[in-house]
Amino acid sequence: MPTKLSNSHSLLSFDRSDELNTKLAHVIPGGSHTYAKGIDQFPEHMAPVIVRGSGAHVWDADGNEFIEYGSGLRSVTLGHAFPAVIEAAREQLTLGSNFIRPAQIELDCAEQFLRLVPTADMVKFCKDGSHAVSGAVRLARAVTGRKMIAICGDQPFFSTDDWFIGTTPMHNGIPEGTRSLVLKFPYNDLASLEALFDAHPGQIAAVVLEAEKETPPLPEFLPGLRSLCDRHGTVFVLDEMITGFRWHNGGAQAFHKVQPDLSCFGKGLGNGFSVSALAGRRELMRLGGMDHDRERVFLLSTTHGGETHALAAAMATMRVFETEPVIEALWSRGTRLSEGLRQAASLHGVTEQVPILGRPCCLVFGSRDRAGQPSQPLRTLMLQELLKRGILASSLVVNYSHSEADIDRTIDAFDEAFAVYRRALDDGLEHYLAGRPVKPVFRPFA
Repeated sequence: MPTKLSNSHSLLSFDRSDELNTKLAHVIPGGSHTYAKGIDQFPEHMAPVIVRGSGAHVWDADGNEFIEYGSGLRSVTLGHAFPAVIEAAREQLTLGSNFIRPAQIELDCAEQFLRLVPTADMVKFCKDGSHAVSGAVRLARAVTGRKMIAICGDQPFFSTDDWFIGTTPMHNGIPEGTRSLVLKFPYNDLASLEALFDAHPGQIAAVVLEAEKETPPLPEFLPGLRSLCDRHGTVFVLDEMITGFRWHNGGAQAFHKVQPDLSCFGKGLGNGFSVSALAGRRELMRLGGMDHDRERVFLLSTTHGGETHALAAAMATMRVFETEPVIEALWSRGTRLSEGLRQAASLHGVTEQVPILGRPCCLVFGSRDRAGQPSQPLRTLMLQELLKRGILASSLVVNYSHSEADIDRTIDAFDEAFAVYRRALDDGLEHYLAGRPVKPVFRPFA
């Protein structure tokens, strides 16, 4: 269905993407392999199906070009088809991709990773964040002999496995016994975590959280959490899927100067290639090996964990981080973007309704109604108006390939979208939103 654009914008068509989305839904449950990429997360008849990407730009099946943010759900940190990464993977593919024994590149990649993340002594690679975090949970339970896990309840996602999905509204198929073993505490609230320890003495195997989302940690929070875990003999697991290779080359743990027992990396580690890592202290990690006399832990064992071209991509990605100012660029471009957007929002009187949140290297935007409450329909309006103007932005997470011109175009597009948002607040959303609103990922019914 063609989408009529305001002002001087050209007419965009999503006809071919519509056709493909129908076919996707017929053969793939949910229409995509990740719920966050689903058609329900985008305005009706405006869910582009991507055919290629280069740098910070993507092109869809209808030939529309977009400046893209949050590429690959934040996994593409350098940019699409980044030459050094693609060439490393291509060269490795000519040598074979998987063998019956470890390849030398598995050692090389592990050593390179541990140089960047010096808080860890050992690392094991797998293919996605869920396996890494679930491996950490399994190891923590084995080390402590305890069953319960405490997670930060303000953070949206840790794993696709039952122990975590059982805590969400989409817990159908997960036994109550599994669900009851996971406790939640609010971010930046040490007292609530301490209350969990007091209520379940000697029962909590691990505390799992991200160091930071949109709200920075209070000065005492992460050191206090570390102290609580030490006091109660609990394993401190830091999920670095998003913060790793974005806050700092050594992750949020280096940025905040805190040392977890176990940490889990992924996403930006391979610039979109499927590679993740569970890393940590030797006395814990070695239980997944054979050089000890304790009962062994089936830690991580994946056919494709040592896939050589993915590890080559990871090594190339890490080399770019080591030799080029990637982190500095992410923070600098994100700062310029956030400042421009806040100025534009203020001009249209929507600063409180569309807040720009998070660190410059990992920005998101909110969507609130006149009363200041989160609004999915108004979020849909923002996405609709941005898509019309060539911006694909479920978030505002920059990558290394975003240019100054990209930032300028994005600010201009948001400026025009803010004007529509303001009119929708004043005149009524029904005059401006073309279709049904987007929906939360975690919901029990369609």
